[in-house]
Formats: sequence, C-alpha cells, structure tokens
Amino acid sequence: MDLVLFDLDNTLLDGDSDFAWAQFLIAKGVLDREVQEAKNIGFYEQYKAGTLDIFEFLDFQLAPLARHPRAQLDAWHREFMATAVAPMITHKARRLVREQLDRGALVAVVTATNSFVTGPIVREFGIAHLIATIPAQEHGAFTGKPRGTPAFKAGKIERVDSWLESIGLYHGSFSRSWFYSDSHNDLPLMARVTDPVAVDPDDTLRVHALGKGWPVISLR
Repeated sequence: MDLVLFDLDNTLLDGDSDFAWAQFLIAKGVLDREVQEAKNIGFYEQYKAGTLDIFEFLDFQLAPLARHPRAQLDAWHREFMATAVAPMITHKARRLVREQLDRGALVAVVTATNSFVTGPIVREFGIAHLIATIPAQEHGAFTGKPRGTPAFKAGKIERVDSWLESIGLYHGSFSRSWFYSDSHNDLPLMARVTDPVAVDPDDTLRVHALGKGWPVISLR
C-alpha cells in the first residue's frame, strides 16, 4: 500500500479556504470589515512570504468559533461550502483524488487550516482522513484556541506521524509516499516523502522543485 498526502488550499482547491472563510464572515457582517479584512489580508501575505506566526494567526482565525453556537456556525458553513468552496473544486482535483483512492492508496489531507473549516471540504472529495489544526473545545463549544501542535510547516510531520501511529502504521510502512502541495511552507513534509509533487506552486517552491527534479503539475 502507498501513502498519498494532499495539501488542501491552493492545491486540491483553486483558492484558500482559510482566507475565504474569514472573508465570508466579513461579508455576512459577523466580523468587522474595516478591522478584520486588513488583518486577514495581512496574515495571508505573511503566509505566502513564509513569515506567518501561526499562533498569532490562530488567535485571529479561531476567535469567531468561540463567539457563536455550533448550530449557527454549521449553518454558515453550509452556505460557505455552496457559495465559496464549490467553485474552488476543479474536475482535475476530483479526478486525481479518485484515481488515488481507486488504486487502494491510503489517502489523507494535511492542512494548516482548522478542521472545522476543512472537514466538510475533505468529505466532499471522498477522503476519510484529515490531518488539520484542531480547534480546542470545552463542554461542546469552541474555545478560540488550538489543541495540540498546529499542522503547519514541520508540525505537519509531527501530526502525520501521530496519525499513522494511531492506526498502527509508521512512515516506513509504505514503499512509496506522495505529498502534493503548492507552498514552500510545506517543504519539510515534501522532503520526507519519496515522491513530492509541486501543484501550481508558488515561486519559491517552483524553483526548489525544478532544482530537485520534482514533478510540477497543475490541477486548474
């Protein structure tokens, strides 16, 4: 059996669900546009530059989850899926995922975006396993803080290893392993697998991938 890992934002999706979720809440009037939109754009630019403080960002991104009941959040998310996420899902991405599942690979999405936002998206692709940043909960309500290590940069390796251990496997259980990503932030995990694939990569990742002889593909 092979291991196939996918990044989500700007990889399987033609867009960034983390950024889009905050913009969606701003458009709904849940977040203040004047203050929050500038912060959202600023964090996204830091992510692309590789300078993002993940904990500072999570304080921003998870806070709205703690302010509203789960039923309201779920209702907003259903609307978000229909209006913002559905247009980001390309036929090429669906086909690649289906090919990997059909051939019997163990497939998972590994994303820094929190599991509340990404869980329904990953299920839409038919993928059973999600390794994401986890929003902490107490008494059934979100606290606005992350639980455990965020699935970001080298944290993705730690989280993947913990997930594999939880199902009785480890990295050496697979003769081949793939990780598909668009971002230079994912270079630690890409260097860990046998078959890294750059998908519509940012400029830094494209240069690195070409220098290493990694495949560069587009799902758009």
